Amino acid sequence: MFTQNVAQAKQPYRTDAYLDTFQMFSGVALILFMWSHMVLVASVNLGSRVMNSIAHFLEATYLAQIGGPMIALIFLAHFVMAARKIPFNYKEQKAMWTHSVRLNHLDTWLWIVQAVTGMIILIMGSIHMWTVLTDLPITAAKSAARIQGGWWLVFYMMLLPVIELHVGVGFYRLGVKWGWITRSNRKSLKNFENRLTIGFITIGLITLFTFYFIIKAA
Repeated sequence: MFTQNVAQAKQPYRTDAYLDTFQMFSGVALILFMWSHMVLVASVNLGSRVMNSIAHFLEATYLAQIGGPMIALIFLAHFVMAARKIPFNYKEQKAMWTHSVRLNHLDTWLWIVQAVTGMIILIMGSIHMWTVLTDLPITAAKSAARIQGGWWLVFYMMLLPVIELHVGVGFYRLGVKWGWITRSNRKSLKNFENRLTIGFITIGLITLFTFYFIIKAA
């Protein structure tokens, strides 16, 4: 009887460990994708032909048609895994806020930042992916037309820092959780993560400027 109870007690923890591992790998995949995506889109700063050539290669090799939906599935799966630990009702949110204020610890606040930005990305990121994937092929002129028209410039100026903040905090928290970042190197790696986040936000703003003011819309 005792052995059976122990086995039953261990099962949820093993499941949580599997889910946490999947969340880690999906998070790493999304971080690498976002950094790669930023670099590829920023190629427009070197000229429309450069971005169009990269986009053509991705579509000719079906990386856009297949990879896009795969990233969307990983994105949704990652959110479901992360949502297990997000407080959704008022009492849980109030308890979390009280706990955070009482501790007043940077890493606790970073968790809240990541949870809030994750909810925003779920909505805005889904809109962005649907808009792009249902309007292939990707071209610099088409992207410029979208940003130069309507409310899309404001949309991307809001989405850009939210994504980069979420990715940067996620990169840091992964390192802390899985032991890559320790007490001895935490400060230097946190500073590196801050510079990386600021760097990608700067690249993104320059790219939006290029799309809005320089690239001729279709």
